[in-house]
Amino acid sequence: MSVNLIKLCVGIDDVEQLEMSQRRRLEAADAAGIAEPELRHVTRNTPKRAQELLDGKGSLYWVIRRVIRVRQRITEFRPVEREDGKPACAMILHPQLVRTRPRSFRPFQGWRYLATPDSPPDLAKGYDPSESLPEMMADELRELGLI
Repeated sequence: MSVNLIKLCVGIDDVEQLEMSQRRRLEAADAAGIAEPELRHVTRNTPKRAQELLDGKGSLYWVIRRVIRVRQRITEFRPVEREDGKPACAMILHPQLVRTRPRSFRPFQGWRYLATPDSPPDLAKGYDPSESLPEMMADELRELGLI
């Protein structure tokens, strides 16, 4: 069975802010002369199921404001060193963000495995979030159990 990871997107309020933040990181790397800029998320531990994640084309599902909203495919895991000299793992992420059907998710620390059958489905191609409820309003209605 293929697996995915799920992680809180700390300091981000919506998908557009995540897109902008990642775009800025790629532009800064390009401006610094890095030949092939890449998006990476550094974490303390390498997932024990890293090969399953890569073989099954696993994704990192981002939890934004207590709701899974978007995913990014994981393309590679690479050992790196943190600023304090301790070893870490860089998850190399595909730059495309794929919106998913919003699903509430409780707070947690670090990352967790998410089985593919338990993962929220992608939203249909051509979905325009501006045509639906604003995210904050949808969040409030979801918390009230109305949607």
